[in-house]
Amino acid sequence: LCCECGQFHLVLDNHLYNFQDEVDDELICHICLQPLLQPMDTPCGHTYCFKCLENFMQEYNFCPMDRKKLSFQQCHKSSLLVRNLLDKLIVLCPFKAECQQTMQRCELEAHLQNRCPGFRKYKSELQQKKNPISKGKEDPPTKGETNTPKDPEVPSGGSSLVAESSGAAVVSLGTAEPGLVNPAFEETEEGESLIHNCNYRTSLVAETTTIEIHREDPEEELGMRIVGGKDTPLGNIVVQEVLRDSVIAADGRIAPGDHILEVNGVNISSVTHCQAVSFLRHPGPVLHLMVLQEKGFSNKTAQQDSTSANREVIHVTLIKRDRSEPLGIKLIRKTDEAGIFILDLLEGGLAAKNGKLSRNDRVLSINGQDLRQGTPEAAAQIIQTTESRVNFVILRQPGVQLPDPAEDGSTSNSSSSSSSSSSNGGSPVHHRRRLDQNHYRRKSNYQKGYVSHEKTVAIKKEPKESLGITIGGGRDNKNKLPIYVTSVQPIGCLFRDGRIKRGDVLLSINGIDLTHLNYYEAVSALKSNAASHSVTLKALETISLNSTEPSLDIREQGFSWSPLWITWLGLPSYLHFCQDIVLSKGNLESWGFSIVGGFEESKGNQPFFIKTIVPGTPAFRDRKLKCGDEIVAVNGVPAIGMSNSELIPMLKEQRNKVTLTVVSWPGSLV
Repeated sequence: LCCECGQFHLVLDNHLYNFQDEVDDELICHICLQPLLQPMDTPCGHTYCFKCLENFMQEYNFCPMDRKKLSFQQCHKSSLLVRNLLDKLIVLCPFKAECQQTMQRCELEAHLQNRCPGFRKYKSELQQKKNPISKGKEDPPTKGETNTPKDPEVPSGGSSLVAESSGAAVVSLGTAEPGLVNPAFEETEEGESLIHNCNYRTSLVAETTTIEIHREDPEEELGMRIVGGKDTPLGNIVVQEVLRDSVIAADGRIAPGDHILEVNGVNISSVTHCQAVSFLRHPGPVLHLMVLQEKGFSNKTAQQDSTSANREVIHVTLIKRDRSEPLGIKLIRKTDEAGIFILDLLEGGLAAKNGKLSRNDRVLSINGQDLRQGTPEAAAQIIQTTESRVNFVILRQPGVQLPDPAEDGSTSNSSSSSSSSSSNGGSPVHHRRRLDQNHYRRKSNYQKGYVSHEKTVAIKKEPKESLGITIGGGRDNKNKLPIYVTSVQPIGCLFRDGRIKRGDVLLSINGIDLTHLNYYEAVSALKSNAASHSVTLKALETISLNSTEPSLDIREQGFSWSPLWITWLGLPSYLHFCQDIVLSKGNLESWGFSIVGGFEESKGNQPFFIKTIVPGTPAFRDRKLKCGDEIVAVNGVPAIGMSNSELIPMLKEQRNKVTLTVVSWPGSLV
């Protein structure tokens, strides 16, 4: 809960306020559609919130209103007169059950800290919430589908990174899990698995690890997105994404693709998606997670594996003063070992002044992004796009140094400097990935747990009365989402009408199709049509079929709101945005992903989902494919109606190149 505005939102998001009266349109930000906060003026005469404009300029180089070329450095604070007008807007205390006070917006923080009985009550109750989930109240733990034993708890910061050096569970995903077929194991015509080298082991190695996460604020988000659950073909709960600058990213030990088996001693390997979200969102200063982590194919000799015994895992945080500040690090790849290594620290640079990084340190992750099989270019891109905190997790072996960079010219060409975001000075040039703009039409009856209901809402209103909603999504979003309602404000005609709810997907307004628009086009369409006396909205409401699941409002309390991953699965296919992902590999490589789903007599048609992406493989290196993605087609052939045993041969037949058409929905935020 934010102590400045008294409402729940992400730390990096704008404060939220309940305004007593309708705010003049001249004082509204045309990005977030809320009254301006820290207003910034552009040279072309438009005004936006500081955070809204800053976030927008990270993706685009033009003004959102007139699309004139623009850089953030050209913008400046609005006049003192405008800022004073905004600060004097009258707001309601957010704790309306205990406090009915109104005040100027600039006075709300002092009111909450010194005078508000509701905020005092909240802080008192927060102090009393010290007990984590009680294990005794839950169902007894059940055997996880991965069938892997618990390891002894590994001390923080010292978890083994080579599975064979700890009592790790070694599993072959081709055989250990019923119903899971793994095209990562490619077979010859005689049915034998291809082995990369006669001296290499061919098993797929995974390791169970217990991780202890500490939070200064017990209510703080962990900062990861999850997919899966027993009510989906995925079965397990799988980490899809780790958000930058989050608690999980700062810890550095959890990566996309990890399977979460236990939360505070409670087995969640066989719970529904919603139940898993509830467990992971439970507040508490300490969270114990047991995770199953893929380590890739074991392709090293025992002698090579033993060299990691003396290594230690170290966490280092560097803080940039602004996005463009260089760290002063040169990164390289080695020919005899996977991963990224620090070649040199530039004298006087941020990393050298910090003193905690050393030459020859192996970079395991940056801001939670797994780089164990990564490239210097990928690391440089993560660093260059980070605003402030850069969290490194590195592996160090005492006594080993790289040759001096001045003496070994062969390393200079492969090094990647993270000290500059320009294309000069050795740093790679990064081109924005363009996705195919096709909507793949297909039949789909998979709506397990949730169904979508279309509704038409026609209302009469005053011309100056706002709709009173905020929206998310848009086809310019990285997941190409449809436009959906993120909140219905207590002022505005839609709140009074009551039929449009948070989470509804907006299809059209006054006959204008919203389903193909990007965020800013949708904002413009809603705003222009809201000026009329009557508004007709078509929307899609997602309804849970399971009455025993907790309500969305209860589940979302304390977290910035976004739809659950499982609710997206119930949308009709015309709202799906499909993209083509092209993977290439060598003759002796495997594709490196496993799939679940497909047609079964007992379950009918189910989507094919990506369940596992194996480190070090083409699917992993490509970085476009994510756990939880739905495979719609292979090389243009629709997958709907196929069984698992029909799709796998199609994948195996593609020797060096395959085009996967996928739908990617964002995982549930915990």
